[in-house]
Amino acid sequence: MMGSSFLSADRARSPPVKVLSSQLREGTERQTAGGRSEYVIRRLGPGEQRSLPVSVVWMQGTVLEVQSDLNTVLILDETGNFVVSGINSVPKGKPCLSAGKYVMVMGVIQSHSPEPVLRAVKMADLSENALIHRKNWIYEVEDLQQILP
Repeated sequence: MMGSSFLSADRARSPPVKVLSSQLREGTERQTAGGRSEYVIRRLGPGEQRSLPVSVVWMQGTVLEVQSDLNTVLILDETGNFVVSGINSVPKGKPCLSAGKYVMVMGVIQSHSPEPVLRAVKMADLSENALIHRKNWIYEVEDLQQILP
């Protein structure tokens, strides 16, 4: 369950969208009518390549480096690296933060270039079934992005 601070602070945000780091790197930033930043990415999959606005994302990858003193972790997905900040304040986040673990991260986009940066809201260790999660991840991302309006 997400913390109440996330819900109250980000109530106007859309639900998390599954994305790859390359989509964020190649995306563009824009301001909403309410003055919030959101990022526009290209959807994965066949057919018409409609854009997709995102601000809260779900990403998965392998932990490369943990920097507890800087409150960050470097993660690698199938398309490149991304940084997650705020790791010291995420419930249940620390146990899964060691190099080689396969993790999921739900977070708010802070930056998209040159490397995506998320502020963590939730993290979970998926290492127990990492092979299955890793193999299916790109299909999950594509499937979700194709069905979103």
